[in-house]
Amino acid sequence: MSIISYLHFVLTTRVAELRRDGERGDSPVPTAVIIFGLVFVATIVTGLALGKANDWMNAIPNHTDPK
Repeated sequence: MSIISYLHFVLTTRVAELRRDGERGDSPVPTAVIIFGLVFVATIVTGLALGKANDWMNAIPNHTDPK
């Protein structure tokens, strides 16, 4: 059996398996929406934490900005 025949057989067998499998999972759109939501929430939480930390540091007497 030549390599071309073997590859053809493997490819056609795999394509047939993929067509036969009806349950392929959820579409990528809800997953992308969830990821966007998580990134959005993480950005908000990080911004709030940074703001609180800056307020706390500015409340220290004789504080000088290290910049």
